[in-house]
Amino acid sequence: MQLRQSKHRTTAKNRKMKEGMRTRCESCIVRQFNALRAMGKEELKKVSDSKITKTVKKGETIFEEGEKLDGVFCVRSGVSKLSKLSENGKDQIVKLATKGEVIGQRSVIAEEFSNLSAKAVDDMEICFIPKDIITTTLNTNPNFGVEVLRHMAHDLKEADDVIVNMGQKTVKQRIAQAFLYLKSNFGEDKDGFLTLTLSREDIANVVGTATESCIRIISEFKKKGLLETSGKKVAIADEKGLEEVVEGF
Repeated sequence: MQLRQSKHRTTAKNRKMKEGMRTRCESCIVRQFNALRAMGKEELKKVSDSKITKTVKKGETIFEEGEKLDGVFCVRSGVSKLSKLSENGKDQIVKLATKGEVIGQRSVIAEEFSNLSAKAVDDMEICFIPKDIITTTLNTNPNFGVEVLRHMAHDLKEADDVIVNMGQKTVKQRIAQAFLYLKSNFGEDKDGFLTLTLSREDIANVVGTATESCIRIISEFKKKGLLETSGKKVAIADEKGLEEVVEGF
């Protein structure tokens, strides 16, 4: 009996050690998608020793617009929506942050209050990295600084594209484009439905329209055979047809 208990404790200890190793930044594949890949071994060790890994449930807030951030958040799994509150009290979703992305870095580096809020679209695992680790590495590792700038420039390019789409495309075109984006970036499940399920309100907030208009256009797409739905789930039935809508045909 004592031998079995000892063996059980050893197995649990080994499992815990393995779990700890998997969450170490030095061996985490997620960092290959962000600026952390430019850090050296000692810098990554410092990040690993100081970061906090936590689970965020669907619908929970990671940080609020106007909040002073004490660090950045690296997405290990799941999806977060980054949104800004307009003057009329409506959320405008400007980005969906996925695995490997670092959120909050612009506010931390610029030492400004957060310009956006971040909320979990589905269950997430994130790592919080304290601000002093980021700023110290920026001051001592030029390669890390270049990587941070590269990712921030990419975010600005995406923001430019959103502005152009909002100004030049109709609501119908933007909704069609949103569904094509969800398929391209998140894929489909075994039944052919989009893997990432956004509420009708979230889709409306992505394209910048009223929820009622979004629901009406989705119904129109269903009647035309472009989309299929099952509850909240959506499947693209005619991808070429949606592409033609985006192009204005």
